[in-house]
Order: sequence, then structure tokens, then C-alpha cells
Amino acid sequence: MSYEAIIGLEVHVQLNTRSKTFCSCSTMFGAKPNSHTCPVCLGLPGALPVLNKEVVKKGITAGLALGCEISGHSVFARKNYFYPDLPKAYQISQYAKPLNGRGSVIIRDDQGEDKKIEMTRAHLEEDAGKLVHDEDPNGSSGADYNRCGVPLLEIVTEPDLRTPREAYRFLTAIKEIMQYTGVSECNMEKGELRVDVNVSMRRIGEKSFGVKQEIKNMNSFANVKRALELEIKRQTKILKSGG
Repeated sequence: MSYEAIIGLEVHVQLNTRSKTFCSCSTMFGAKPNSHTCPVCLGLPGALPVLNKEVVKKGITAGLALGCEISGHSVFARKNYFYPDLPKAYQISQYAKPLNGRGSVIIRDDQGEDKKIEMTRAHLEEDAGKLVHDEDPNGSSGADYNRCGVPLLEIVTEPDLRTPREAYRFLTAIKEIMQYTGVSECNMEKGELRVDVNVSMRRIGEKSFGVKQEIKNMNSFANVKRALELEIKRQTKILKSGG
């Protein structure tokens, strides 16, 4: 019995603005921890956000390059969750009314034919901070909030990808488009392009999806490809054993 993989991607691209999404703090990488923060990006009481116009411009530029439907009216919303790298306990993002609606990118499939990969949306959101685990000799961890509020464009695909190689080609195309349009440097060593992968398996010919697994926060296309290969093998083994 043969199975096929159903793969969808969430690609987080850091927009190369000089200041953050809702405040004037610098987005410069590598600064002293917590030196680029303010009451707005830390979510202190009474601090009100003001949207950075340049973030919207770059978001629209990216949307046009991806063939997206540009919304005349988009809305930000709070995504509530608790984690130590999120001082506000919510992330300002978009969902119901994103800046960019449906779009598509053409890649080559494994047979060398053109294949259209549909995108559900490409919306704006702010980044979270990061936890630091290796700088304290006593073994304790710290939180660096410099990255809080840095602008991101999240590109969400439909589950149109079928192989790890297709995923690799799609990510390569996205990186080239973002760099060519000047929207992002896509420096993966600095975390400027990160990928969440969703993958499930189903019998060839079936229409319904299998049980989805998510692999989060990868900053290497080679690692995305390898992770997909291993997860496909793992899920296939479970299904063939009756799981």
C-alpha cells in the first residue's frame, strides 16, 4: 500500500526596517541584551502602539511579488499565549483580515514540470523575544527582549507540497523573491527566515488528510528537507503497522 505526504509551510520572514513594528526601537541584530526595548514592545501599562508605515509598505511589496490579493482593509489582533520570551503575554498578528490574501508561486516538481503552490495569506505580525541558555556560568537562563516587536511577514501555504524536495524548492523561491524585492535580507544565521512545517500522510487516491504533525522554528532549508524525510518515514511506518 502506497502513501503520499501532504505538506504545508509557514514561512516567517523578517522585514528589513530600521525600527520595530509598533515603536521606534532599533531592529539591529547583535546588540546588548534588552538594550533595544521600550514600554511599547515590553507591553508596559499605558503604552500604546503606533504602526510603522514602512512595515506596511514592505508587506505590500512582498504581497505583490507573491501574486497576492492586497486587502484594502486589514486588521491586527492579539494572539494570546504565555511563554517567557513574550513579555506582553500576547503577540500582535493578523488572521481574519490579513494585509495580503491568496497568492501563488510556481516551482518545479520532482518530474521537472511547473507546479503552482497556493498561499492562503501573507500577513504581518511582530516577533517574540528569545531565551538565552549559554551565557550564565551558573547554568541559569535569561530572556533577551530586543527582538520583541521586530516586523515579520508570515507566508502560509495551502497543503500543496508533496515531497521534501518540493518544499526545498519553494523555500528557495521565497527567499529569492524576498531578497530581489528588497523586503528582507533573509539572513538565516540571524533568524531572518524561519520555517514551521506541517506534514501528514494518506493513502494515494484518498481525499481526506491524515493526522498532522508540526515541526517548528527551523532556520535551514537543508534541515527542513531532512526533517520532512524523517517524519515521512516515521508516519509511514506507523500507518503500515496499523497505527
